Amino acid sequence: MNVFRAAQHPGWPAHLGPVRVASGQTVTMRPIRLRDAAAWARIRIRDRHHLEPWEPTGRGTWEARNHASNWPSLWSSLKAEARHGAMIPLVIEVDGAFSGQLTIGNIVRGALRSAWIGYWVAQEVGGHGVATAALALGLDHCFGPVGLHRVEATVRPENHRSQSVLRNVGFREEGLLRRYLDVDGDWRDHLLVALTLEEVEGSFVERLARSGRISLP
Repeated sequence: MNVFRAAQHPGWPAHLGPVRVASGQTVTMRPIRLRDAAAWARIRIRDRHHLEPWEPTGRGTWEARNHASNWPSLWSSLKAEARHGAMIPLVIEVDGAFSGQLTIGNIVRGALRSAWIGYWVAQEVGGHGVATAALALGLDHCFGPVGLHRVEATVRPENHRSQSVLRNVGFREEGLLRRYLDVDGDWRDHLLVALTLEEVEGSFVERLARSGRISLP
C-alpha cells in the first residue's frame, strides 16, 4: 500500500530541512497535524495586521475565521487534498515551533505537471530569512520528489517584502493579473511569477548556502 501511494502521489508526506538562517535559527517543514490548532490560531489572531492585507477575503471576522475551533475542518480538507495528490500542506517550524505554513497547491499531472506555491510566516520571524529558506526547501521538493515541470506564485505589487523573497530564490515575472483576487475586501491586481524545470540549476537550498543566506547544519 505504501509503495502504491508513494508512486501515485510523489512527495507526500514530506519532512524537509533542516537549514539554518543567518539569525542562527533552524528552519524545517513537516505535514500539518490536527494538534496544530492552538499554535495556528494564536499566531494568526496575534498577527492579524501583518497577515490580513495579503490574504483572500473571507466570511466573518478575522478572529472567527482563525479561531482554533476552525482548524480541524481546515486540516481535514487539506489532508484530503493531499491524499488525492492535489496539494502538499506543510508547517514551517523555526527551532521546532510552529511559525507559518507553506502550501504547494493545485498540483496537476500529465502533460502540464504544474502547481502553485504559497506561504505565510509569523511576524516575529519575518525579516530573518525564514520565508526564503522555506521557499527554497519547497522548490527543491517540487522539482525533485514531486516531479513538477512548472511552479508559479502570485503576489500583490504592493507586497515588496514577499516580492523580495520570491526574487531571492529565482522566480521571474511573467505578467500582471488585473483584479485577479478578492483580497482584504477588494479585487486586487497580482503579479504572476514562475519557474520551470529548464531554469533550475542545481539545488535552491545549496544556491542560498553558497550565497551565505543560509547554512546547512
